[in-house]
Amino acid sequence: MRVATLAIGVVGLLAGWPLTVLAADGGAAGHPSELLFVAQIVVLLAAGRLLGELMQRIGQPSVMGQLMAGILLGPSVFGALLPDLQHGLFPPGPEQKAMLGGVAQLGILLLLLMTGMETDLALVRRVRRAAISVSVTGVAIPFALGFALGEFLPASLLPKPELRLVTSLFLGTSLSISSVKIVAMVVREMGFLRRKVGQVIVASAIIDDTIGWVIIAITFSLALHGRVEVWSLAQSLTGTALFLALSFTLGRRFVFLAIRWANDTLVSEAAVITTILIIMGLMALATHAIGVHTVLGAFMAGLLVGQSPILTRQIDEQLRGLITALFAPVFFGLAGLSADLTILRDPHLLLLTAGLVAVASLGKFAGAFAGGVFGGLRPPESLALACGMNARGSTEVIVATIGLSIGALSQNLFTMIVAMAVITTLAMPPMLRWALARLPLDEAERTRLAREEFGERGFVANLERLLVVADQTAKGRFASRLAGLIAGARSMPVTVIRLGTAAEEAAREPGLERVVRGAAEVVQARLARQNEEVAPGLDVLEQQPGAPLEEAVTQEAAKGYDLLVVGIEPTTGPGGGFNAAVSTVAGSFAGPLAIVAARGPHVSHPEDGPLDILVPINGTDISRRGLDVALTLAHAASASVTVLYVPDEEGAGKRPGRPRLRRWASLRRGGDAVLKEAVTMADHYGVALRTLAKNAITPGDAVLRQARLGRHTLVVLGVARRPGEVLQLGRVADTILEASDRSILFVAN
Repeated sequence: MRVATLAIGVVGLLAGWPLTVLAADGGAAGHPSELLFVAQIVVLLAAGRLLGELMQRIGQPSVMGQLMAGILLGPSVFGALLPDLQHGLFPPGPEQKAMLGGVAQLGILLLLLMTGMETDLALVRRVRRAAISVSVTGVAIPFALGFALGEFLPASLLPKPELRLVTSLFLGTSLSISSVKIVAMVVREMGFLRRKVGQVIVASAIIDDTIGWVIIAITFSLALHGRVEVWSLAQSLTGTALFLALSFTLGRRFVFLAIRWANDTLVSEAAVITTILIIMGLMALATHAIGVHTVLGAFMAGLLVGQSPILTRQIDEQLRGLITALFAPVFFGLAGLSADLTILRDPHLLLLTAGLVAVASLGKFAGAFAGGVFGGLRPPESLALACGMNARGSTEVIVATIGLSIGALSQNLFTMIVAMAVITTLAMPPMLRWALARLPLDEAERTRLAREEFGERGFVANLERLLVVADQTAKGRFASRLAGLIAGARSMPVTVIRLGTAAEEAAREPGLERVVRGAAEVVQARLARQNEEVAPGLDVLEQQPGAPLEEAVTQEAAKGYDLLVVGIEPTTGPGGGFNAAVSTVAGSFAGPLAIVAARGPHVSHPEDGPLDILVPINGTDISRRGLDVALTLAHAASASVTVLYVPDEEGAGKRPGRPRLRRWASLRRGGDAVLKEAVTMADHYGVALRTLAKNAITPGDAVLRQARLGRHTLVVLGVARRPGEVLQLGRVADTILEASDRSILFVAN
């Protein structure tokens, strides 16, 4: 309570302080004032931040604090208590309001961009049956109720009685859409984002949003013409369908290439963010050109940008920070300023607002619950889903603001919708927490959650982009094949720096780019047959170094890669160890390495030779990383894997004062634990694993011996880089590199 009182008191001080500054400056003199504009921004930012912080501390979404800050600063509270001061800070003149309105309109587009970026289409695909069922019924029922309510509203609440149809469509849309941002926030906070019911809730809200923005875009077209024109409506529907189709086909490719070009080519600061904003603007202009609202273009831009594999967490956080810190508080604050809750002193309007809240809540609750049951969910899950889908929040405020700006909603109706959005949003978090807390976790879901949690911690699961440096020899082609197998399941973008002369290139077909793509497409086709989720598309870029090798790798690595795959002939140098070219390439890359040496059957068949993988492990993080890569390859290529436990050389050797039997017993217990962990990792990948342990000989000899006895074709070894100018990976790696007649993949940190 003290925190709330303090926050409201500070808001009051913030509202009064700028007026003192303006009085000292001589005031606005009836003209738009830049000083007043800056003061308005400062007050909205500070008040929105304080009340947003308060809301979060009591378990409510911060966006509600920003909206309530505007309500407090507007005619509902500040204007009712001190009207002259309120008009001095937020004058009703159109010129001054236009300055703040311009920021708010840009804020709408940026909020829709961020909403699209947060939309997980893969999640929708995973739970599409239940999500579509919930979304269809959850939108149809409240939309029908809202539309019917609009048809029976008194004419005094309509801005233009002759446009009742447009008002009814806006009202139906306002009652039917759930706020993805708020729903996802509460589900994530409760730890239910990976639970099936949590995924259905978020996926349904995503579909709701998509349907809602299409409806708004079409309704906007109706409002522009002032009446229902069949030809104009058909143009809008056709244009919208064509825009969506092009966005998900050519647009996806264009957005990815644009972001990649900006990331790889431009050296100025925040170049990718500028590119994203340009893409948003172009798509918003495209939707306006076909006669629908720009919000659809901004939302679709966010969808496509969010799917780009080049979009790093850092870029995403920078853009998100700009939107949430500046534009969101201004937009929602201005929406609150536009709402005049003093109208609710009229018993008739208060009763209508209560009816609007009841219709919105009951319609959404009934629709979502029925959809959950039809979609195969249990009644307790459907109950939780119905509670979660009732949050309107930011989405309804955006819809109502658009309706008010184009004259589809009156000021009173706008205020009623804002009140409905506030009430339903504040009620949703405690209701959803109550419902989710009563959902037990069954064994099948517990197993799935454990598998997904393991995947997030894995090495390969956190790779986003691969760099391959290879020549046209068998080693280079085999390295390209392994890179394609790693990239295939998640469609990671791959860049290949191809080494070799023009004569060597002409003598080798296909190119390395086609080797990578071919391996990845084989993986994707197999996973699709097994009904496993596969990310769409695969981007592979092949290029020749335009500078000395070390400089070329350094320049390319600066663009942001998570793993360097090296395949160069020869791998070994004349005096042992790695060849100078391999050392040069490795020294030019600060991240993890995968160094490939093709031997045995992969010399003659680098692109389709059999894979039978042997992975030496000793329980360290380094060996665990090698096992992770080996299991990824096995899962991608349906290869068999044998894990060989070999303790480090200190553990394998004799220790003074320790009896041999006790030492062997200790090593065996340690080996059992390490092998058990390896089997658990393999289970998560769905790979069958054979386990062996060798304690009596040195690790290098044990690996070489098992590779021959087991007729393995590929040894995958996790190793650690040693400091120095020449690439060194340790004694075991040196032994295997010099003596193995099987292909080798060193995975180094």
